[in-house]
Amino acid sequence: MDVRNDAGEAPAAVTQDAPPAVSRRLRLITVIATFGGLLFGYDTGVINGALPYMTDDLGLTAVTEGMVTSSLLLGAALGAVVGGRLSDARGRRRTILVLAVLFFVGALGCTLAPTTAVMVVARFVLGLAVGGASVTVPVYLAEVSPAERRGALVTRNELMIVSGQLLAFTSNAVIARVGGESGGVWRWMLVIATVPAVVLWFGMLVMPESPRWLASRTRFGEALEVLRQVRSRQRAEAELAEVSALAVKEEQERLGGWQDMMATPWIRRLMFIGFGIAIVQQITGVNTIMYYGTQILTDAGFAADSALTANIANGVISVLATFVGIWLLGRVDRRPMLMAGQIGTTVALLLIGVFSLVLPSGDGRAYAVLAMTVTFLAFQQGAISPVTWLMLSEIFPMRMRGFGMGVAAVVLWLTNFVIGLVFPSLVSGIGISNTFFLFVVAGLFSLTFVKLYVPETKGRSLESLEAELRARFS
Repeated sequence: MDVRNDAGEAPAAVTQDAPPAVSRRLRLITVIATFGGLLFGYDTGVINGALPYMTDDLGLTAVTEGMVTSSLLLGAALGAVVGGRLSDARGRRRTILVLAVLFFVGALGCTLAPTTAVMVVARFVLGLAVGGASVTVPVYLAEVSPAERRGALVTRNELMIVSGQLLAFTSNAVIARVGGESGGVWRWMLVIATVPAVVLWFGMLVMPESPRWLASRTRFGEALEVLRQVRSRQRAEAELAEVSALAVKEEQERLGGWQDMMATPWIRRLMFIGFGIAIVQQITGVNTIMYYGTQILTDAGFAADSALTANIANGVISVLATFVGIWLLGRVDRRPMLMAGQIGTTVALLLIGVFSLVLPSGDGRAYAVLAMTVTFLAFQQGAISPVTWLMLSEIFPMRMRGFGMGVAAVVLWLTNFVIGLVFPSLVSGIGISNTFFLFVVAGLFSLTFVKLYVPETKGRSLESLEAELRARFS
């Protein structure tokens, strides 16, 4: 049954009647699973500081630097679709265990890499884990969470991603200061990622499987046992009845892959929306700030060491903004929050372009651009990114949730890859102002897409949301 009031929110009593042990168990599941997000963030952020030291030791050229950086993104694109498919076939928990092993092997391979070729392969393996985690962890959290807490709990993964990036920026600075110019300092930066990988693997050994995945395999007794760990007894039984009815219906319809997407109009529509949400998150240009933030600030007028310090500040802002985003998700609908984020990032990018164009080189321009990058990240990490990963974990039907989110994540990672690849060439060819003006135009198209096509998902159970979207798009 759908446990919502007339405003579309779950009643407060739903959470208040849960025993303390249930709440503690749900918090523990969230903490352990989101170590996948921490690894996601660390492994995408650590290259920022490690690459200059790595260049000398491995003899990297401009081309091989790009290969080392982008091999993770290509691996992530493949890992997203394979991870999503694997999580639908073998279970969310088992997939996360496999990803923990890939995180460990990839990080160790990068640390010990004797040549550029080995480094590229190891970064690709890390990318498989990053892409798989970007899909499987949000789906796992969405399926284990009660409807009224789903936004806050799924978005904890986004908090761990930006925390991992901040950890990478900070540890890079500390290790560089301690190690100085000694050879191999980059290896210490990279090896740190093995520690959370071990924590994730051992932690997931004692975590339960997703109750919705169990129900989709008609393992209703096991699903009820898991629900009783994270719900009150009465609610667990009511929720299982709703999940089970949908699982039986989907088993009859055989939903689950490419054939269903092509043959079923309402699923095709959802895939289109999922692809759009993924592209919207990336064409703000967020990863130009994350990958090239130091370069942007140096071009604006900062000295090299000041730009590095400011880049750490960007990481801090990302974490603080994500805390705000988690708070907002419990109080604001997803769709208007996504639109507000788009407006904020588009205005910030417009002002970065204007300031870079009209202000003379010096401290004034440098701090004006820094203020706008901070503003940009506040809207991006406080609104757009949390809503993106949350909505992608919500909108697809149960039997193809991992697959659907995986394909959408492939689009996201490939968009990320293309933007990261062409950004330096755009800046070189048309200048930084005109490059950011292109992102402004993309932001206007994104805002239009969200307004016209993206549905609201807040306050619904996953089952009632699926029924609503099926009826709306059929």
